[in-house]
Amino acid sequence: MDILELMKHRRSIRKYEEKQVDRETLEAIIEAGLYAPNAGGGQRSKIVGIRNAELAEKIGKLNIARFDRSRLAGSYVSKDQPSIIDDPSMKSGFYGAPAVCVIFGPKNFLYSIPDAFCCAENMVLAAAALGVSSCIVARGEETFANEIGAALLKEWEIPENYVARCFVLLGYCKGEYPAAKPRKANRSRIVE
Repeated sequence: MDILELMKHRRSIRKYEEKQVDRETLEAIIEAGLYAPNAGGGQRSKIVGIRNAELAEKIGKLNIARFDRSRLAGSYVSKDQPSIIDDPSMKSGFYGAPAVCVIFGPKNFLYSIPDAFCCAENMVLAAAALGVSSCIVARGEETFANEIGAALLKEWEIPENYVARCFVLLGYCKGEYPAAKPRKANRSRIVE
């Protein structure tokens, strides 16, 4: 599948089988993230891959703990792959994904967030090419803004001037792989 077809095929998955992503595949997905475009070629993003479903679930609960629904731009995501936006009863922002990558960036660097999300996009495309389902999740900084989170960052040797910017959830789609939603009209223009 060429890259444009891969982009059209890939979906954000929020229902996962319990099957773990093997280490070699996880390493390949992380490597794709390390090759993402980044401001000035600085390669500042850091990635921590988690292949422990229990730990991923624990962090997923921290991710949702301070979720502020009042800041949402919409109130519906998907019937097939519902999110915490659709179902407030969900207790984990990671939806049971057995593997999760945390992408960190410098706290006070202007392009830290764009760099992290470029990294995440490379990773989800690589995952799709390797047959792994994925979802990008935000709320990184607030996820670790607590005692448990601080202890994990210390254990992972994340520099004090770095913060979590986003997460890439990884696993295998439980149930039918969703079809593409129709594209909304009037979202692009070419000016000559």
